[in-house]
Amino acid sequence: MTLRQPLLLTLLFVGAALAVVPAATDTMPLGDVRAGMRGTGVTVFQGMERSEFTAEIIGVLENSVGVRRNLILARLEGGPLAVSGVIQGMSGSPVYVDGRLIGAVSYSMGSFPKDTIAGITPIEEMLNDDTGPAPRLQPVSVPLALPLSSDSLTTLLPDRLAHPEPFALRPGDVHATGLSAADGGALGLQLRPIATPIVMTGFTEAAMDHIAPLFRSAGMVPVVGGALSAAQSLPDGPLQAGDAVGVSLVRGDLSMAGTGTVTLVDEGRVHAFGHPFYNLGAAGFPMTRAFIHGVLPSQSISSKISAVGEVLGTIDQDRATGISGRHGPGPRMVPVHVSLDSPDRGKTDTFDFEVVTDDFFTPLLTYNAVLNTLFTHSRQLGASSYVVSGEARLVDQAPVRFEEMFSGDSATILAALYISGPLTALINNGFEAVSVDSIELSITAHDDVRTASLDRVWIDDPRPRPGRTVPLRFTAKTRRGEEITRTVNFDLPANARGRLEVLVADGTTLARQERQESGRDLTATSLGQLIREMNGARRNNRLYVQLRRRDAGAVMGGRRMASLPPSVLDVLGADPSGRGFTRLRTAVVGEWNVPLDYVISGSRVLTIDLDNP
Repeated sequence: MTLRQPLLLTLLFVGAALAVVPAATDTMPLGDVRAGMRGTGVTVFQGMERSEFTAEIIGVLENSVGVRRNLILARLEGGPLAVSGVIQGMSGSPVYVDGRLIGAVSYSMGSFPKDTIAGITPIEEMLNDDTGPAPRLQPVSVPLALPLSSDSLTTLLPDRLAHPEPFALRPGDVHATGLSAADGGALGLQLRPIATPIVMTGFTEAAMDHIAPLFRSAGMVPVVGGALSAAQSLPDGPLQAGDAVGVSLVRGDLSMAGTGTVTLVDEGRVHAFGHPFYNLGAAGFPMTRAFIHGVLPSQSISSKISAVGEVLGTIDQDRATGISGRHGPGPRMVPVHVSLDSPDRGKTDTFDFEVVTDDFFTPLLTYNAVLNTLFTHSRQLGASSYVVSGEARLVDQAPVRFEEMFSGDSATILAALYISGPLTALINNGFEAVSVDSIELSITAHDDVRTASLDRVWIDDPRPRPGRTVPLRFTAKTRRGEEITRTVNFDLPANARGRLEVLVADGTTLARQERQESGRDLTATSLGQLIREMNGARRNNRLYVQLRRRDAGAVMGGRRMASLPPSVLDVLGADPSGRGFTRLRTAVVGEWNVPLDYVISGSRVLTIDLDNP
């Protein structure tokens, strides 16, 4: 992608004069805004130079998305706007009428607009929504049915993406002032928050193509960012109204940041965007200055191309009417270290970056960054295999261990999702707050498919008896037809009688069967249990052997209890608290597993009759 065209476009339209922002800003109440007024907006089209554009007030849309939620309609002119239309990255651009601030440019007509009509969020609503730093609410628990396996841990993240709503859902929702009811209703249906450009550096085209739909659904558009040259540096002084501002998400070997415009700096508070970033409420994003390389014009919707500088403070509020924060130190981020070993190529790469600390964004951004690492430094075409190990270190909790293998056409995506799944479940556990201290990952990449299917299973003892060690042998065939043979020696209990079952299965099959036998979805009852279950999750590259017998038991509070007398079962079943009671008909006498260098699939059941000599 070349920035020559956007740079030329910008330089043709932007004057050399620096837009003057009032030192002490007076605001205009919404009730004083009238159709026909002409105002002046301020934004950055090039570099760090604040430039002016004009805004002709068309009218006001009242109470369209809720009580006391209004939008000022304006037609924007000046600078590159006649060619570019409303630009992604203009969100937050302040608009003044007679030197008084009326609000922030925040909504546009969506894709392929025919006119430069924009919605302006009234400044009084932005200020009323800014409650200052506040604790985040306890997140809603993400239920995980026990026992766990990789298939349940790799499906958590995609289900948690939100979708921005249009300004109005029905024409009748809109009460228009200054224009007809029909025009107001039609505009209200078309107006949407101006998409936030997510500037990404260090990301491959393949990674961006995969990541883009996830962000677009949330009103964010990934764009290729340009880094600052060695000769360029951004001032570390406080931001002013009209400055380009960045919301940093990832920093280090990879960079990702949302960009917009500062609306107002008042009594130490910085207000921007005029619409939500992700509407998280209380937040903790690093706030940076942004440098605008130029405007990338598009018939769909144009976008600013930018780079972000050092952290100047913290964005601590992400509300429906905008984001806000304060100059000063930035928030703590989660350091992530990835070591990628490619033995087929004889090389090892290491990557260090930080992701923002947030219930939603920490798992999502870790997934994005790990996925990009794999796309960048492993096989692009054809199937691959990945062995993932490492841990997420938690504050005042045991670490969560990563240990899994993936192989096949989707291995790259599944390996990245496998990291995000436990993070999603941990941070949204519903029991107590969790703070992720750091994430350490070691990934081995192979340029081939490493899968195997269970072929034969047999007990290599003609007369297995109680108290005896019994050899269980199995063979599996790889995708290339090679045969793998392994032996598991297990002890038959000395008091065992009757028929015993030997279940041999891959991790996913075994976990699914155990969930079905429990009769209902069992979930963890404490954070400690959740961590233990994740660390003990069934693995793709292990074959599991269970020795079972028919016996009465139960699951209570997520725990399996075997060999229970009928009287105990009756008491537990009559417990009015419920606590997830389920009767079991099978008891697991013992369990063993065999690690393999392949992703294994398949299951078999053998029967041992100890009463038959």
